[in-house]
Amino acid sequence: MARKICVVGMGLIGGSIALSIKKEHDVHITGVDIDENQLKLAQSLRVIDEGTTDVIQGVNDVELIILAVPVTKTENILESLKSVPMKNGTIITDVGSTKKRIVEKAEGLQEQGVVFIGGHPMAGSHKSGVQAAKPHLFENAFYVLTPTEETPANKIIQLQNWLKGTNAKFIDLSPQQHDNLAGLISHFPHIVSSALVHQVKNTENEDGLISRLAAGGFRDITRIASANPVMWRDILLHNKDVMLHLLRDWKIEMERIEQMLESEDAAFIYDYFEEAKTFRDGLPVKDQGALPSFFDLFVDVPDHPGVISDVTSILAEAEISITNIRIIETREDIMGVLQLTFRTGEDRGKGRNCLEEALYETYIID
Repeated sequence: MARKICVVGMGLIGGSIALSIKKEHDVHITGVDIDENQLKLAQSLRVIDEGTTDVIQGVNDVELIILAVPVTKTENILESLKSVPMKNGTIITDVGSTKKRIVEKAEGLQEQGVVFIGGHPMAGSHKSGVQAAKPHLFENAFYVLTPTEETPANKIIQLQNWLKGTNAKFIDLSPQQHDNLAGLISHFPHIVSSALVHQVKNTENEDGLISRLAAGGFRDITRIASANPVMWRDILLHNKDVMLHLLRDWKIEMERIEQMLESEDAAFIYDYFEEAKTFRDGLPVKDQGALPSFFDLFVDVPDHPGVISDVTSILAEAEISITNIRIIETREDIMGVLQLTFRTGEDRGKGRNCLEEALYETYIID
């Protein structure tokens, strides 16, 4: 008989976890979402077996509850579950990017015979919605679990077994340690990226060329600024103390650069960029981290009609999917550049081989 689980939130993350569990277990999945159309879509895609807009109905008689909703909504659901009878031994987990406040909110659930274990799969995609859900979304990504000292060891193992279809790398951290690390390598870069965009936006009226010139490399390095503003509002408010500490450190770093420029210390400037380059180039290339990875391939293409369809046809014949395509530059009588984004590094490598066999010049910027 199929075991029952509930996934609250029919988006990319919730849908992908549901599919990864279906891959490994005989389960009946109830999906919960406020959007009935998302529920119907999830059911038609066989991500879930049934859907409901009522959380209380969805968690009835299940062994596992996954909260795949924004962190503020997760807090609200956890509070409401404290007064709901649930199956003894049920595991509740979440996927939020902050952990300390959520783990604190879950205190008291153990009195109902259930166990909460905070979770954060550190993977994502350019796409959103349950229609973009893939069982392999978390493959080789870090999946952080934040058990407390009171969490039974067997429940941690059970949760990992439930999630083994993700093929993720599980790592245990304390809630505070998670928030410190995620703040530094994920949350704070979103602030910096958004601030850079605001700086360009605020000076656009001074020179109309700014937005046109920013369409290339600037647009690429600030991609994460296009993330869901509701989600990032909640994340920053949840991780407020860590963010404020990092902002103070950032101001000190900016003052250091300001002094470096004012003194025109060429050796210091060189060393500053050299140290950054060395550290950045030494970061793991194949491992997924807290920020979503972008597997881009740049292709030089001649200026003639149909060249884009030629490139995509080569990839299609090799059954290689791309998640995004963009024309960076094409002017009459010179080579243009296509920026192709792949789902994985492996797909990018296969695509590069196919295109180079067809005599296209390609390059990667990592």
